[in-house]
Amino acid sequence: MSDGYVLVVGAAGIDTKGHALAPLQPGTSNPGRIRSTSGGVARNISENLARLGQDVVLLSAVGNDPSGERIRRRLETVGVDTDYLVVSSAHRTAAYIALYDAQKALIHSLDDMRVLVALTPQLIYRRRGLIHDADMVVIDSNLSESAIKSLLKQATAYDVPVVADPTSTSLAERLKPHLADLYMVTPNAPEAEVLAGQTVKTRGQALKAAKKLVAQGVDIAVVTLAEKGVVYATDDTSGHIPALSTNVVDITGASDAMSAAIIFALLNDFPLDEAVRLGASAAFLTLQTEDSVVRGLTLDLLYDI
Repeated sequence: MSDGYVLVVGAAGIDTKGHALAPLQPGTSNPGRIRSTSGGVARNISENLARLGQDVVLLSAVGNDPSGERIRRRLETVGVDTDYLVVSSAHRTAAYIALYDAQKALIHSLDDMRVLVALTPQLIYRRRGLIHDADMVVIDSNLSESAIKSLLKQATAYDVPVVADPTSTSLAERLKPHLADLYMVTPNAPEAEVLAGQTVKTRGQALKAAKKLVAQGVDIAVVTLAEKGVVYATDDTSGHIPALSTNVVDITGASDAMSAAIIFALLNDFPLDEAVRLGASAAFLTLQTEDSVVRGLTLDLLYDI
């Protein structure tokens, strides 16, 4: 087990997910199921890591409101260090709303991440000791471009590896100038298209994109392909892990679970192919829950799949 901690920097918010129970009719109310849970890429990764037994420090920002307190309480319950959670009176806690059709496909989503303006380059510099002492830093692209630049500058100076989640196609652009500074990047297919500048529709195209990201300086590139599985590449190896067939309940958080499991495995010196297999298992489990994180997640559970 890794003795140090992982510093995770990025979004923590409340996810609200609506699932239609019949074909959607525009311009009117539709019957469905609505669920609200703690979410945010950085928060999800933090909770997954903690449930796997990894020490985690979360650097994020929430509003001075009940949602922010809800997020803090859940993280503290699983052992995530929230001492550095910024509480802002100027903005509400981040929120994400997703609408799924009756076939569980995502139709539209909205996010309000304005509270993350509190994670300024100046704040990151003041917290540089957290970076210096971390075994690894994980970021999501909800951070501003200037915050990402500041964080990577500190991590590079202290020789601390950084893992980045592109988060969305619109935010992935923020990582493009910094690929050579990243230890690992974990895009889905549309995000990989942005980062690699090429089409990613097939397994072969995804592998080509992963290798291109490695050629641009990333040590490990992992590209997720939903039902087509996941591909990965480094300087000296590459591979594909098939997706596990499952009855999908909710896709929210599945990629965050995959990232967390891979990070945990790499920190504990697992071979890369085994790490990615564990990541695929974590995603498989998360797809089967309405929550954004599997509450009973353990390493043994991942191996039982």
